[in-house]
Amino acid sequence: MRRSLNIALVSASDLDGEHLQAVHVRDLARSLTRPLTADGKPNQVTVYSRRQSADARSRVRLAPGAALVNLDAGPARPLSDDELLEHVRDFADGLRRRWSGSGRPDIVHAHGWIGGLAACAVARELGIPFAQSYHGVAVAERRAGRRVHPHRDRLEKAIGRDADVVLAGHAEEAGQLVRMGVPRPSVAVVPYGVDGEQFAQAGPAMPRGDRRRLVLVCDDLATGGVDTALRALVHVPNAELAVAGGPSREELEADPVVHRLILLAKELHVNDRVIFLGRLPRKSLPKLLRTASLALCLTPHQPCPATPLEAMACGVPVVAAAAGGNTDEVLDHITGLHVPAGRPVVIGRAIRHLLAEETTLHGYSIAAADRARSRYSLERVAAETLRAYERVLPREEPEPAVEEEAEVEHDRTPALAG
Repeated sequence: MRRSLNIALVSASDLDGEHLQAVHVRDLARSLTRPLTADGKPNQVTVYSRRQSADARSRVRLAPGAALVNLDAGPARPLSDDELLEHVRDFADGLRRRWSGSGRPDIVHAHGWIGGLAACAVARELGIPFAQSYHGVAVAERRAGRRVHPHRDRLEKAIGRDADVVLAGHAEEAGQLVRMGVPRPSVAVVPYGVDGEQFAQAGPAMPRGDRRRLVLVCDDLATGGVDTALRALVHVPNAELAVAGGPSREELEADPVVHRLILLAKELHVNDRVIFLGRLPRKSLPKLLRTASLALCLTPHQPCPATPLEAMACGVPVVAAAAGGNTDEVLDHITGLHVPAGRPVVIGRAIRHLLAEETTLHGYSIAAADRARSRYSLERVAAETLRAYERVLPREEPEPAVEEEAEVEHDRTPALAG
């Protein structure tokens, strides 16, 4: 029986937030407490993060066997990557103090490149096996139009080469890691998971009208494929587009990106069929997705491709750009459609044809929900993560064999005289 593991997860980003990396780390922490085998003992999981607010407690219980520990490193507020780098040494010092004594973990798993920068050095110094997840590497984020720290490529490469195992979220990211110098044998593909209790077909839904609804959920409206979706909507009459993401609803009118997208919708004469919902609380996303006939994931570069999984779990087929994690998660012509990125005419026609095929759409819906439940459950993702850890953990010495009682008694019995 495998002994209980003491697992340390490390993330320098805000774990109280609702961005996808924070959600993934919290879900993973809760799920990793389950043992890999039925006869195994529960694991102990501690998530180490940087204190983001002055009133944040030093230790927060996440679940039985899982806790969040907030360490002091720099000002107690959200920081940019540039600011975080100035306090990496303080964060590493806090980890070292925790891990040098009785709190030493069996394995350290860092999330994000800045978390990896702090954790890798300490794990190496203390001789602790080290795993790294990037949640999107610099080259992919740069292609998506996001600003990237000038030293990030070099630091990501150094962390990856020094890690015992690097977990990639999908096959394309695994290839990117190998190309940037991570040894291929050190890379393990472990996908993101979806909470099947929160994201499910049955449950409350937001009100909607008579039009077929297309739903697009993204963090950043500027890089989330909204432009392409608006242009595709021109070719899908009698359908509406609901966009969730960007600033809060109260800040929509003042946001320059939203203003530009509204002007584009007016130019395309689809503004009466577009709804900008702003950034929704996570608990509202399933209610929105359940109103959708189709979910759109049109950006080819998603660092944390969780949106297709959440839509599929709600029984919503996905029309996805054929790139990144989309190609792993969405099965073409089974749980949705693969479409070429940045080709709104082709995308619009594909959506129109699919909406006209009720039987096909219903079949995709059933297959999508089934795939999300079976392949991307939190339990399965946690088990695959534990197997990746097993690759680099020291092997346990087998217990010495115990002599059978019968053999011992036989040795003590004197021979009978003839």
